[in-house]
Amino acid sequence: MPTETPETRVEAGSLPEPERASGFSLDAEEVSIRGAIRAWFGKLRTGDPGALPSVLGLVVLVLLFSQVSDQFLSAYNIGNIPGQGAYIAVIAMGLVFVLLLGEIDLSAGTAGGACAAFAAVGVFKGSLHDGLPASLYWSIVVGLVLAIGLAIWVKTYAGAVVVAVGLVLVLTNQTQHLVPALIAAVCIGAAIGIFNGYLVAKVGIPSFVVTLALFLAWQGVLQFALSGQPVNTSNYDLWHELTYGRLSVTNSWIFVSVIVLGYVGYTVLRSVRAKAAGLAHETMSLVLTRGAALAAIAVVITAWASQNRNTNPFKVISGIPVPAAIAIVLMIGCTIALTKTTWGRHLYATGGNPEAARRAGIDVVHMKVTAFALCSAFGALGGIMLASSQSSASLDLGSGNVLLFSVAAAVIGGTSLFGGRGRPRDAILGALVIAIIPNGLLLRPSLDAQWQQVITGVVLLIAAAVDAISRRRAARG
Repeated sequence: MPTETPETRVEAGSLPEPERASGFSLDAEEVSIRGAIRAWFGKLRTGDPGALPSVLGLVVLVLLFSQVSDQFLSAYNIGNIPGQGAYIAVIAMGLVFVLLLGEIDLSAGTAGGACAAFAAVGVFKGSLHDGLPASLYWSIVVGLVLAIGLAIWVKTYAGAVVVAVGLVLVLTNQTQHLVPALIAAVCIGAAIGIFNGYLVAKVGIPSFVVTLALFLAWQGVLQFALSGQPVNTSNYDLWHELTYGRLSVTNSWIFVSVIVLGYVGYTVLRSVRAKAAGLAHETMSLVLTRGAALAAIAVVITAWASQNRNTNPFKVISGIPVPAAIAIVLMIGCTIALTKTTWGRHLYATGGNPEAARRAGIDVVHMKVTAFALCSAFGALGGIMLASSQSSASLDLGSGNVLLFSVAAAVIGGTSLFGGRGRPRDAILGALVIAIIPNGLLLRPSLDAQWQQVITGVVLLIAAAVDAISRRRAARG
């Protein structure tokens, strides 16, 4: 068998068959730019298109609507899209955790709406104790206590701490202040997810049945909490800024610089350490090329966002939209949790094959409870952002098409309905697709608004078909 000399560059997939079969020589494999490209095409051939379908869908929609209306590509209109799709992206990001397990949470939208309503009532009426009916208030308190107990029982200690924070805020009437009220709402969302996960993982009720029942129940709770009257949230600047705020031009450049430099620094350090340890690593040319591409995209977007997008010369609108910044920060955090932690690897393993994961020593119950807790917490945050976009906690907050669009966003972005495959970025890509459709249709009054559901349904069907075909090709090898 020929040996590799130090001068020979070993690319991904270029090792002789005996070496690939043994797997030992792969420890020192060096992945070049060409090797990375070959690996990407290899994934396409084996049925893993990744984010390609959603990116192509975005391109097609942009080209289509740019022909429908000259205003679609205007700076003002493009700047509005993040605010229109941010709440969908956040809820969809939470759903990714559950979908990775091959489960579903149909209550994420209505539960999030109820949590946002709790926050609005607490701030508007002095506290949850004063604003909610006594029976509902004490039901929330008892529910939080039970959620803490369940979380400890299934060893979800971080979830127990989060819910305990919410319990303290509720009992001490801190929900009369906006920030504590919003934090308490997210903590209540986590508690809801713990109950969902327990019923699914421990009791054994199918997630579809559990969350469908709660989808209906939380709509009633929302009506009960608001006492039949919507609560205006536009008077609270921080809440309003979650959708309509913008980073200053200086802060926009600082924001993207930190992200780009952090990414480049991390990938360079990872490559250097792996090479020093004799492990598989990317060449510095690949690392720097990828970093340069990210930097170029970031500079173009930030430079565009730094310009005045308003057609009114007396009011300047510039800077990265706050909802876009929130979605990016959440995506980075979720990506790190899923790809760089033991918990994330266990979540993928559980979604890929629950029985094999259990036999390997992974606590499947813990993984499911944690995933549902995160899903509902993200649902609560999404509900808060939805209330911000509507400027009120309405009587139908989180119901209607919110959940359907959120699930569609995750699937359109590339997350599999069958579990084991998906990334947080899928939620953002899918949410952009979902947000662009009504945005483009509204610019052409002659197009009926009902086309939004038709086009979204067709796009979702195509995404589901791509997922099914990809899995079948992967199974065939």
